[in-house]
Amino acid sequence: ATIASTEIGLLLRDDVFVDFFNTFLNLPVFGQTPIYFSGTGQWDLWPELPSHLDPSPTALLAWLEKHRLPHFCKSSLCLHLVLCQKLLGFIRSGEAAELLNWQSADQWLLEKCISGSQGMRHFRAFVQGTAGGELTDFWLTTERLLDLDESDTSQRDLYLSLIHKLKATHLREGSSVITLCTTIAGSLPKAKHIQSISKRRDILRMMQEQALFMIQSYWLPKFFIHCKMGIEEEESCQPLLQEYQERLLQADWQEPSGFSETLPTMHIKRGQGLSGPYCSQKAKAKIWALVKEGRGTQGMKMPSFQVKLVRQPASAGSTRESRLDKDALGSIPQQSEHPVNTAFGGKGGVASPRRPRPCAEQAVHLEDLCKEKVLSNLPSSASLVQLLSLKEPVKTLSFLHWALSAETCAGRPFRDFLKHQGQSMETHLLDLWHDLEEFLPVVLDSRRENSFFLRHLTGDKICKTYLEEDSSEKLPLNTRTLTCLWNHLMFGEFSPWIFRAQKEICKMLWCFYEEFLADDDRTFLQFMSAGNDVPALEKRGHTADRGACFLLSQRLNQTLSLSQALHGTRNLEDVSSEYWQLLAARDLQKGGSIQGEVELVLCSTDSSHSTKTSSKEDRVPDSSLPTKASSKSSKTRTPRQP
Repeated sequence: ATIASTEIGLLLRDDVFVDFFNTFLNLPVFGQTPIYFSGTGQWDLWPELPSHLDPSPTALLAWLEKHRLPHFCKSSLCLHLVLCQKLLGFIRSGEAAELLNWQSADQWLLEKCISGSQGMRHFRAFVQGTAGGELTDFWLTTERLLDLDESDTSQRDLYLSLIHKLKATHLREGSSVITLCTTIAGSLPKAKHIQSISKRRDILRMMQEQALFMIQSYWLPKFFIHCKMGIEEEESCQPLLQEYQERLLQADWQEPSGFSETLPTMHIKRGQGLSGPYCSQKAKAKIWALVKEGRGTQGMKMPSFQVKLVRQPASAGSTRESRLDKDALGSIPQQSEHPVNTAFGGKGGVASPRRPRPCAEQAVHLEDLCKEKVLSNLPSSASLVQLLSLKEPVKTLSFLHWALSAETCAGRPFRDFLKHQGQSMETHLLDLWHDLEEFLPVVLDSRRENSFFLRHLTGDKICKTYLEEDSSEKLPLNTRTLTCLWNHLMFGEFSPWIFRAQKEICKMLWCFYEEFLADDDRTFLQFMSAGNDVPALEKRGHTADRGACFLLSQRLNQTLSLSQALHGTRNLEDVSSEYWQLLAARDLQKGGSIQGEVELVLCSTDSSHSTKTSSKEDRVPDSSLPTKASSKSSKTRTPRQP
């Protein structure tokens, strides 16, 4: 609420806010996806505006404040921004220096490691599977809940859903939250019988503050030690380590405030401009087609999709192990990119009640369920030379699945559009799509905290809200799809029919998504035209350099992956050397988290090409033939963004 009520020009003075906001703006659900470089005050727009327009930064800020910031404030990225700001406030405080005996250089290093969306993903990956991870998840869920008005009918369903989630996970007896928040937990049983909403809120708020203090005073110091050890071992972090050691010798160094005192003049980068009408749907289709072609040239082989049902504790109601293998479910085709592969590695644990499965279901193959293409699976070594000419136009339906995956992390702007248009059934279908998407990571990864309770809670919610005969609206999905969903979800089980249902929903929503993009284009152009004639909107091709398209595909790719990890629809990977390389490459004033990830991918691409080139027997050193080498390099190396 505080962020929503703050003037956006003031918000953009905070580099940490800029990092999270850039991540949000580049989620591929939107039409226009700009990025801001606070170090130079430059905005890069994509798609570019028509060449005859002279874009105004003031108009751009007004558009962002009205049509992007409200959705950002409802996103999981905003929740992580608030938590990041609270952690940074503690790190910079005199209390932390006194309590933990931190020097100013220590504060600087920890701030460097945890700032931004990439820093928060690193921190969450570090605490996952520990009490710190549960405390963090509890804080984020409670922050979202306390920001809702349960008396508002439009927010009540979400409010009750979060309450039920808390009761089933963090507020159940034996949870880390109840165990560690000892000073507050004693009041909790009484709170169940208290009708006063304000009293319940007060108790949750006190527990949240207690959880935050434990994160700050215990888990942050552990994370700091982890970061020091990591940068000492990572070669790419040596400049960072050297600067830290130099700061240790500067006792009078002052910690930063987090805000830029003087800002460079804000401006919008002028590119070549569009030669034809402005249309983000066609521009987006070209990016997805490029990714599709890039994957096709790799000859990648995807593993067969298998779900291994593992034995759960007695409370799971399961006493045996069983297995769904490729004979039962079929196998994913080589170019399949469903999140079951990308987000969960194609494996996970699920408990199953003892009951027979219909033979018809066992013959279901996923080839027909998972044909959508995903940015998240684009190989980091995919080079521009391998991205051949596009063979055919890409329809919106082919990438709608991944636009909706991004919408999950973006505050649900497409849902707001459908609701505003009065499309109640389509809104209901979209809600089902998202609930199924939220169910997948819980049911496919038994390592998650409280996965048993969450999958039964979510499965039961889906059945009661959408699948029961007396539910509010009859869904226009295939009867067999609905029946098979019910048969599995009522037991909290995974089913490949989830993908079938999502695909059927996409077929019903793709034309509405095109309308959403067209409406987003019209609104954007109205703001940017500043009284001039609004440029035409036609479904024509978008002229863009292939190298720029490749960079854009990488940017959208990394943004989606990062946002899904923070939102919870993608597994947080264990801390690896990649985290330290990203830390070394990250500069919040030069594109921050998403630009750092793109540069790391490009470095990997360059390294791959260099290795391939050096292995050729007839290779001639570059110094001997500078002209030819330069020409060859321009064709085989991915162009870098200035």
